Amino acid sequence: MSDWGPLTGLIGEWQGQGGLDRAFSHARGEVISTPYLEKLTMKPFGPVDNGSQSLYGLDYKTAMWRDDEENPFHTEVGYWLWDAAAGEILRGFVVPRGITVLAGAIGVAADATSFTLTATLGDARYGISENAYLGERASSRSYEATITTDANGTWSYDETTTLHMAEFPGEPFLHTDANTLTPAT
Repeated sequence: MSDWGPLTGLIGEWQGQGGLDRAFSHARGEVISTPYLEKLTMKPFGPVDNGSQSLYGLDYKTAMWRDDEENPFHTEVGYWLWDAAAGEILRGFVVPRGITVLAGAIGVAADATSFTLTATLGDARYGISENAYLGERASSRSYEATITTDANGTWSYDETTTLHMAEFPGEPFLHTDANTLTPAT
């Protein structure tokens, strides 16, 4: 078994051409589902020792484009971490809209091929932080991502961010993203 446990199948350079983003479009004033392309790198490092805790991680960066746009509509940078002793997976990332997320799962088996990470606004352990503008206009209340690695050398994710948006007062809005990643060519 690899030191990276269930993160082993994520190591490498990846591309996804069948992503689907369901979000509110401010330009159109409506909820739309938009296909996207994605490029992602996951570089292994470790161990990182915190006293008796030993972590193995992936340094990652991703970017996503709609249609033939020159600039990505979404980017993020961060780390995925594996603590074999606790069976804990962490994903810490920053989105350049003023959001930082530390999502986690505990009790994950080292050979797991699927796991779900969660984070909640204000949670001291697996939490979300956001800037003042987003806090007032589009606050991320919770985040959930299910990751599945496949024996055929691909992996996929299905993410849901629950938002409280000014456009939908009193009701949560589910912003979703999903994609299957294949080795980059």
